[in-house]
Amino acid sequence: MSPEGSAPTVAGAARRAATLRPLVQQSTPARVAARVRRAIANGDFPPGSQLHEVALARQLGVSRGPLREGLQRLSQEGLLTSIRNRGLFVVDLTPENVEDMFLAREAIERCAAAVLLRGDHVAAADALERVLDQMARAAEAGDSHGVAEADIGFHEKLVALTGSERLRRIHETQAAEARICVHALGSSYADDVLRVSEHRAIAQALRDGDAELTDRLLVAHMADAVRELVEASRNGRVARQAD
Repeated sequence: MSPEGSAPTVAGAARRAATLRPLVQQSTPARVAARVRRAIANGDFPPGSQLHEVALARQLGVSRGPLREGLQRLSQEGLLTSIRNRGLFVVDLTPENVEDMFLAREAIERCAAAVLLRGDHVAAADALERVLDQMARAAEAGDSHGVAEADIGFHEKLVALTGSERLRRIHETQAAEARICVHALGSSYADDVLRVSEHRAIAQALRDGDAELTDRLLVAHMADAVRELVEASRNGRVARQAD
């Protein structure tokens, strides 16, 4: 091959070498985003509460630059909202926000169920049943927090079983939002038992390969959650941190 012909190849290899550098540990802003996302999901920062940069930077042991970049990522995900001249706040559970959250979750999870139904849906149902067993044990023990975590785990597993990294990554933010809703509302023993029953019905429809029923149950499940959250928001039953 002539030198002229090899030049583009050499240049291309150099560009690839520069782009595909060996992977290093996760950046500080990414770690900040992950830590704060987890804290929001766990209810450490309730809906509508303000995040104070100075305190956060001190708690996380980072400078203001990486902290702001990490919080900006969460703003782009919709977990935080910026209010002019006031600062950053955790998304509030207004009726409009709740409906929009579940619109996205419903689309992702209906897609995930459709993918699973085209494959080994029995194996997928078996995997979901293991999560349901955890949920049932928590319900019997009166552990509402455990039921809530298993509930969210069920939906995370439903998406993860598709094997689609993109679906899983998109759903990650929705799972964080779901945890905000769960921790804001709480539940009772009767609610927890009903929650187990609803999820078992979804898993059984998936096991049976009944695409229409699986889809209908998922839609109804999401609609029930939206109705409850919207009612709680309008009646002031959603826990908020005082300003």
